[in-house]
Amino acid sequence: MMQQVLLRENKIRRNQEHFWVVGLNSANKILFIELVSLGAVNRVQVAPPEVFRIAIYKMAVKMILVHNHPSGVLDPSDADKDITDRMIKAGQMLNIEVIDHLIISEKAYLSFADENIISELKNSGNYVLMDREKAELTNLKIAVVRETAEKQNSIEIAKKMIEKGYEIATIVELTGLTEQEVRDLQVSKQYNRIRNEEDA
Repeated sequence: MMQQVLLRENKIRRNQEHFWVVGLNSANKILFIELVSLGAVNRVQVAPPEVFRIAIYKMAVKMILVHNHPSGVLDPSDADKDITDRMIKAGQMLNIEVIDHLIISEKAYLSFADENIISELKNSGNYVLMDREKAELTNLKIAVVRETAEKQNSIEIAKKMIEKGYEIATIVELTGLTEQEVRDLQVSKQYNRIRNEEDA
């Protein structure tokens, strides 16, 4: 699947390293595929906050790291192993398990899990998160929880405003929700009302 994503890139960009994350739920269903970074021909730089941000928002519990080697040589470098170890440790702190890291080319791939590299790194003491990284990840998680709570609060307020017959524009202005989000709430409310009438 990731090779198809890579092949969609134009030829010039395929000569650069790409770093994606694939977020999974507890049933291993894909929640998202996100391009995190675009690097040089032989390296890509990523940091835990940018790798885990979308996983926290989408409530992923597992993650697969993916990057390409434009050279076609799939052997993992020491840098590949280091970044994987770093992400495993960050994931442990956030309760998001890094279950694999795939190195892909246009025609083949290498799985760190299949090669037992993931299990070796999980048990290694090679990488320990620094206090600064721990603080960044904690702050990221707090910010996401706060935004989620604010959004949920806005949704509850919008539902009450819909019940009282407020105009969509007013609801949007006062809650910060988008017009589409308010319309979706209206449709959901109408559906539930119809269902309740049918059940009665």
